[in-house]
Amino acid sequence: MKLSLGFLFVCVVSCSLGCTKPDNVQKPGVSSSSATTPDAPKRTIGVSLLTLDNPFFKVIGDSITAEGTKHGYETIVVSGDKDVAKQSNQIKDFIVKKVSAIVLSPCDSKSILPVIQEANAAGIPVFTVDIPCNEPGVKIVTQVATDNYGGGKEAGHAMIEALGEAGGKVAILHFKQAESCLLRVKGFREIIDAHNQTAASKIELVAELESGGAKDMGYKAAEDSLQANPDLRGVFAINDPAALGARAALEKAGKADQVLIVGFDGQPEGKQAIKEGKIYADPIQFPDKMGVEIVASIIQHSKGEALPPQKLIPTRLYRKADADADPELK
Repeated sequence: MKLSLGFLFVCVVSCSLGCTKPDNVQKPGVSSSSATTPDAPKRTIGVSLLTLDNPFFKVIGDSITAEGTKHGYETIVVSGDKDVAKQSNQIKDFIVKKVSAIVLSPCDSKSILPVIQEANAAGIPVFTVDIPCNEPGVKIVTQVATDNYGGGKEAGHAMIEALGEAGGKVAILHFKQAESCLLRVKGFREIIDAHNQTAASKIELVAELESGGAKDMGYKAAEDSLQANPDLRGVFAINDPAALGARAALEKAGKADQVLIVGFDGQPEGKQAIKEGKIYADPIQFPDKMGVEIVASIIQHSKGEALPPQKLIPTRLYRKADADADPELK
C-alpha cells in the first residue's frame, strides 16, 4: 500500500508540473514565427485601403491576409472608400483594438496626418502600401509602393511611341488626392517635356482633369476633354478604371480610332483591353508583391531590424504583344 501511494504521489506531482506546456515551448513542426499559446495575445494587422471597389486594392488586401496567416497574424481589411473621415475612424478603431501594426493606403496623404499621429502616440507601428505619406510630423516605419514616378516615365515613353512622329494633343486623367498619382503624372510630364525639346512635332498636354480613379468619372473627364479638344489624339489615365471609362467615352463619340490611351495598373480588365486594342499600353504594377513585402516589413520591424524609408517595386511596360502572349487572358 505504501508503494502504491508513493507511486500515485509521483504521478500527481509529475502531472502538475508537466501537463501545462511552458509558453516558450515550440510545437513540433510549427515555425517560431507562427507558434502561439492559449495565453499569448493574438497578433493582428489592421489594414485600411483606399477602396476595395478597385480590384488592384483587393489583391493587396488578400495578399496581406494570406501572407499574414502564414506568419501567425490575423488581418482586418477595410475599405476607406476614398473618404478620409471614414478612414480616420477605421484607424481609431484599430488603435482601440490595439492591433500589432496598421497598414494604410491613405485616402488623402495630408488630411490623414492627425490620426496617424494618434497611432504613433499609442506605440502602434504604421506602414503605408501603394500610396505613400511623405508629410512631416508623422512616423511611417516604411512605405511599400510601386515606383510610381518611374512608372509615369514609362507611360510617357509609351505615349510618345503610340503617337509617333505626328505628336498631337493629350489629356491627363488625374486623381490628385493620391500621392502615387501625383508621382505618376510628374514622371509622365517630365518625359513629354524632354521629348518636346527635340521633337519636330510636339506632344501638347492640353488638359488635366479629375478622374477619381474610377470608370464613371474617367468617362466624364474624357468626354469633357473631347468637347474642348475635338482633335485630341491621346489620353493618359492614372489607372485602368479611368482608362476604361475614357475608352467608353471615345467609343460613344465615334473617336476610338482617333485617340490612343495609355493607362496604368495592369488589372485583368485593363490587360484584356490592351489585348483587344482598346488601350495602347500600361505600366503594370504587382499588388501581390506589395502585400508580401508589407508583411515581411512588419515582421522585420517586430524583430527590431532597421528598415529603409521606402521599398519600391518597379513597373513593367505591358503592350499588346505581351497581352497576346499572356496565358491568363482570353
